[in-house]
Amino acid sequence: MDPTLKNALAQSAVVLFGAVNIQLPSYDLRLLDGAAVVVAEGLTYAGLDPAFGSIADLSELSEETGDAAPEITVTLNPPDLAASAALANPLNQGSTIRVLAGAVDPVTGLTIGQPETLFLGEIDVPTINVDQSGARTVEITAVSVFERLFEVEEGQRASNGWHQSIWPGEKGLEFMTGTNVNLYWGVKPPKSSDLSKGGSLWSPNSANVSVA
Repeated sequence: MDPTLKNALAQSAVVLFGAVNIQLPSYDLRLLDGAAVVVAEGLTYAGLDPAFGSIADLSELSEETGDAAPEITVTLNPPDLAASAALANPLNQGSTIRVLAGAVDPVTGLTIGQPETLFLGEIDVPTINVDQSGARTVEITAVSVFERLFEVEEGQRASNGWHQSIWPGEKGLEFMTGTNVNLYWGVKPPKSSDLSKGGSLWSPNSANVSVA
């Protein structure tokens, strides 16, 4: 933690703020958890964004150990249906999301030291919710960057279709129809326990001897 911020938090009274920065493909959404405007690290955070509204809720952040990557949920109050659809766009999946906290000088309105990053990850699943009154919210589930460590290379095949989905126009597997041979792409194959394969046998104490 920044020493100046740490010192401010040790005081008897401090003005805190929480902020969320969501880097959408075509828009940088920076929101505060209250009705104010704060400039932190050269970026302006506001309680209300004219295009996408405000923060409705932010799930609790906690540190824990386990076999799953940390995740949070940010709920937004979009101003209209178009904003809801834009926030829930599947193309937003993978966009960077950062949650930070800091302190503000109540006299100058300037941030004290550098804000602390509480969470850094990416958008996983956005969901539009509508309550009984018809009010819409968009719930964004975000996962930590460590989520990529759990990704399984499912669906990879030695087929022309999959190969060209990664390298369009590369036709090295154009006539591949099926194989029962393990293909080791970009890595060395595991070492075999057999010392004799093919038509020769070699040992360090003898010359190559032909095997009938």
